[in-house]
Amino acid sequence: MKVLEFYGSRSEDYLRLSFNGAFNPQTALERELEPFLQALEEYADGWMPDVVNGSRQRKYSPASVWRALEERRSERTSGLGLYRTAWPALDMSLSLSFPPLLPPEVGIIIKVKPLSFFAEADRCRKFVEMVRVWASRYLVAHAMAHSSDDGELAGSPNFGRDDETEYRDGFDKIYEVFWLNVFGPKLVETVGRERMLSTPAHRAEELPNGSILLVTWPTAADFATKEARLAQARTHAHLRPDLDFDAILRALHERSARLAPVEPRFHPDLAPLLSRVVDRAASHERQRRIAELNAWQPPEPEEWRPADSALPPDVEDMDRAREHLSTLAEHLVALLHSEVPSVLEATPESLTDADFYFWREEFPKSRLREVIDEHAVPAIGAYLGEVLVRNLGGRWIPRRRLEETQVLVGNRVWLPFVRARNYMRSRQSLLDCSLTHLYRVAERHR
Repeated sequence: MKVLEFYGSRSEDYLRLSFNGAFNPQTALERELEPFLQALEEYADGWMPDVVNGSRQRKYSPASVWRALEERRSERTSGLGLYRTAWPALDMSLSLSFPPLLPPEVGIIIKVKPLSFFAEADRCRKFVEMVRVWASRYLVAHAMAHSSDDGELAGSPNFGRDDETEYRDGFDKIYEVFWLNVFGPKLVETVGRERMLSTPAHRAEELPNGSILLVTWPTAADFATKEARLAQARTHAHLRPDLDFDAILRALHERSARLAPVEPRFHPDLAPLLSRVVDRAASHERQRRIAELNAWQPPEPEEWRPADSALPPDVEDMDRAREHLSTLAEHLVALLHSEVPSVLEATPESLTDADFYFWREEFPKSRLREVIDEHAVPAIGAYLGEVLVRNLGGRWIPRRRLEETQVLVGNRVWLPFVRARNYMRSRQSLLDCSLTHLYRVAERHR
């Protein structure tokens, strides 16, 4: 069974449920967790887990769940993971804590990707029904389900408080309202039961144990629309009359604006590279990153001279000098070929692949500076020069000092080793002084 990878190279918004409720330790565990599994199987519409992961992976069944919990059980805790082998992707965990060392608690985290899967009202209604069953059986202080990206911008789970304050106070007041909310009796008492039940939300329901379930909008995926934000703001302001409605709504619209799609308009030389760079950004930060890179322009390369001012060769054996340069380039191939197979071809595209690799690895600060200067810079410079020679009809002009070594292309000579030194100064310089950009400029001046 191959589980779908939830955290791939490109993050994406997803629906996240956070639920921690008390269970009765006097009841047999299988009986106590039976409502959990029954509700999951009844209401998980299209995202039901099919893999249980305890000490090993098994096909989902209640028996597999009990076996996994038994395998992972200690004096204090037990837990397991639940996943899917087909779209949509699921990352779900069930954790248990046991007395007397810990309070008896069931913890449930559900992450379903993509969030757009919850654009259907009926599927969202079933999700809410599932949580209603759980919250009726396992008393919570607070539970919520919402867009992960918007939750990140809201500052959950600490809501802008430091860890010490959050640990001391817990969810002591309503700091934020999400798409789906379950407020335990203590929070209900703080707000007032009648006030909470009269909330102008899509759904406000009192549960048998005194908790109240609130849903702001029919569908989770539409949280950022003007209508859904208005409903969210009205709910929040109703529950917190000490807060200003306009300020709440303004903050919500600001979050929506930060998540609104931005069309990439990258510098054409670097569009393939920058598209991969933004894909590495956290999904809640990606649109801001696109806007930043739309506005950014790479500096024009300075590592060149007019051909008529080129320094002449000062080596005794030209063939041996060119062989040495080829060997240096092979050092880069040896370093990167497993991670960047295209370097075997020495094409312009391989420069973009190398640019992205060095940026992704934060190479200038993740490796020792002396290793970079003594080994990486010469290898990168030689490889860049070889790509200029092979693809643009360039010609090496060797010099004893590598930084003076040139490649003649058209009416310019390029200084690939100077470029490599500038390139390896910092992570930002990998973009400012990319190998790809120098190549494209040299191509235009061929």
